[in-house]
Amino acid sequence: MQSQKQKVKLTPVSINHYIRLVYRSALFLIMLALYIIGKVQGHELILSTLENYPLFLRIVWVVFTVEMILRFIPNRLESPGCQRQFARNYQKTGEINIAIQDNNATVLVFLIWISFNMVFGGLYMAHIVDEGFMLLLCCAYSVCDMICILFFCPFQSWFLKNKCCSSCRIYNWDYAMMFTPLLFILNRYTWSLLALSLGLMFRWEITFFLHPERFSEKTNAYLRCANCTEKLCTHKKQLHSLWKNISAFYAKRAKFLRK
Repeated sequence: MQSQKQKVKLTPVSINHYIRLVYRSALFLIMLALYIIGKVQGHELILSTLENYPLFLRIVWVVFTVEMILRFIPNRLESPGCQRQFARNYQKTGEINIAIQDNNATVLVFLIWISFNMVFGGLYMAHIVDEGFMLLLCCAYSVCDMICILFFCPFQSWFLKNKCCSSCRIYNWDYAMMFTPLLFILNRYTWSLLALSLGLMFRWEITFFLHPERFSEKTNAYLRCANCTEKLCTHKKQLHSLWKNISAFYAKRAKFLRK
């Protein structure tokens, strides 16, 4: 019983993810409200509307900037998935064979993501969607990023086939993927976020090229389940079990009502 209770307890890393999910969801709803209000009042540019609330705009910019800057340095409140790039988290196992099985899938994910966002970029250039839509898309991506970590990740399940976020080949691509639509919006806030996110991604890829041994569970014991400080797989399994129980309950109830 004691071990089961320990599995249920959220780790500091997990709590940090849930906090991000809450405020990113709130940000999306606020931006959606501002977008709708701006359309009703005839404002074409949502950034012009946001500039009427400079404190809000700066707070959002600072929050995401700080999040990314902290990714450049070792941080115990971050997932092992992004922390394995640092030398201090490299724990030798004695193995010399580096196993990275999802490199081809990584290229496929990159091409799919670029193609997917170029569609929206084309719609923006054709004036079918506006900058407000592109900002909302970024906010939606930021929420989906947390959903991928906490609940279900299509990249993991359909393409990369990695066991969990700790072994995810593209973990530090998240901010670059999140801010991809900002490429089409020329503004000091948007381009600075995009530039920092790309810097984070390039730093990750350079480290992978120079030190691939840090990214493989075979050569780095830091990535093994016994050393995990996140334990999100436990929560995902609990959520999946809960969903199955709910589905089974409603199926049983529907069967009873049909009698």
